[in-house]
Amino acid sequence: MKIIVAPDSFKGNMSAPDVCAVIEAGILRADKTASVYKIPLADGGEGTARAVTEAAGGRFIKAAVTGPLGNRIEADFGLIENGRVAVLDLASASGLELLSRDQLNPLKATTYGTGELIKAALDTGAKELIIGIGGSATNDGGIGMISALGFKVLDEKGQVVGQGGEALGKIASVDISGADKRLKDVSIKVACDVTNPLLGPKGASAIFGPQKGATPEMVKVLDAGLAKLGDAWINAGLARDVEQPGDGAAGGVGAAMRICLGAVMESGAMLVMKYSGFFNHLAGIDLVITGEGMTDGQTSGGKLCSVVARESHKAGIPVALLSGALGGDAPALSGSFEYAVSIACGQLGLDAMIKDSRRDLGFAAENLIRAIQIGAGARPKA
Repeated sequence: MKIIVAPDSFKGNMSAPDVCAVIEAGILRADKTASVYKIPLADGGEGTARAVTEAAGGRFIKAAVTGPLGNRIEADFGLIENGRVAVLDLASASGLELLSRDQLNPLKATTYGTGELIKAALDTGAKELIIGIGGSATNDGGIGMISALGFKVLDEKGQVVGQGGEALGKIASVDISGADKRLKDVSIKVACDVTNPLLGPKGASAIFGPQKGATPEMVKVLDAGLAKLGDAWINAGLARDVEQPGDGAAGGVGAAMRICLGAVMESGAMLVMKYSGFFNHLAGIDLVITGEGMTDGQTSGGKLCSVVARESHKAGIPVALLSGALGGDAPALSGSFEYAVSIACGQLGLDAMIKDSRRDLGFAAENLIRAIQIGAGARPKA
């Protein structure tokens, strides 16, 4: 049997390469003759830069940047195609995984470090940037990022408004005169599968703010602040609206990248799959196994695992989903995957599930192969 293992990370638990290794071990316990092709993936969130850079045979550069709450941290980015292309993750500088649960505060969290990471990439002479913007801890509309790149976000008195989501409500104008001139000579692709607008009930604050620690009252404050930022961009002649698909990604960073940096949105999953060589391995494959930490209503709407399934089905290959937990619409899952299962084995609470996740994931992979063997008429050993 020839099998592709092409999962996302199990966020806060296992990286995509770790997931690949655990699934492979489970497969081989059931079938030592199986050929397993491990292709760790990402969809624009944490792990995107590593997946693309390693698949393309690139190298990594470290940079000291500002973390989401203002502390200095070390982030890295990749260089591929002989340094012509730099690959970055917003999450490495401004991500949720850099903070503990009790530190989450979108009123304070800033994307300033992401702007510094972009500057470090520009310093290498790269002519194209690929930036994954998933997994942010921020809801600042990207004002931290653009501030680090020389833009000035000002209040009614012409003073810089500061950082974090709490600064949004002070915004009166945006001054682009000091923007890093190198931005005009670089092509920027944003790896993102979020299609939400900036504002309103389906916007950045309402949909993603609670994941970053926003209370219902904070959501109202943040949405009103992003509206002021949108007005400032429009008044500066930078944009006509903030309703484009993806403007609400990463707490409004999607809009900031489109409007201020001239970036173009691309499917994060498809971009990583292309660079990883996923499509080159499909010929002759019997099964694709994908996976993620949590499956919910967003999965079938375009998240990585559903894209893996869609593209595999085009090649006539069945797809199995091994998930940390299954939620959302069961018929939608059945429509996307030939097999979908939660790997949890009865644990109570997330911490217990995470503790046993490697064991449970390997067990689920092994059982999947044994079920296939039963279906193929395999007989039990004497």
